[in-house]
Amino acid sequence: MNQRVLVLNQDYSPMSVCTAQRAFLLIYLKKAELLNSAADKFLRTVTKSFPMPSVIRIHNYITVPYRGVVMTRHNIFKRDNHECQYCGTKQDLTIDHVIPRSKGGRSTWKNLVAACKRCNARKGDFTPKEAEMTLTQKPYKPSYVMFIRESSGFVQEEWRPYLEQVSA
Repeated sequence: MNQRVLVLNQDYSPMSVCTAQRAFLLIYLKKAELLNSAADKFLRTVTKSFPMPSVIRIHNYITVPYRGVVMTRHNIFKRDNHECQYCGTKQDLTIDHVIPRSKGGRSTWKNLVAACKRCNARKGDFTPKEAEMTLTQKPYKPSYVMFIRESSGFVQEEWRPYLEQVSA
């Protein structure tokens, strides 16, 4: 039973992803309500059968102090799909400053990208324009919702309405 469940706050904003066991416990203790269940999947006891949770909503609003994504090497690779942002390879990845630090570039979400060692060395201490290299996508600060999507490995169909309304 490694089913993943989307947990929504009282205002329907995505909070986290948990296991089906944890979600069922929250429902059973009347701390959450079942919004969607997984099709054709059930939790069974000797005498009863319960729908397998897919999306639950917490009854009491929980204040989450910080819902940003921490800027780490791993999260930059995750945002960039573990691909070099210049050539697209997935081999020998490093972190590249789009605007080099020597030219005032800072270590921010919008200035760091995944790059293979070859492209990083070729770009050197130049901007992509000066090195005549183009980025496959402009670097951006990812949203918390994006990382909730990624944490499960895939997005279940039942989750889409709740995740898409926030990112729209």
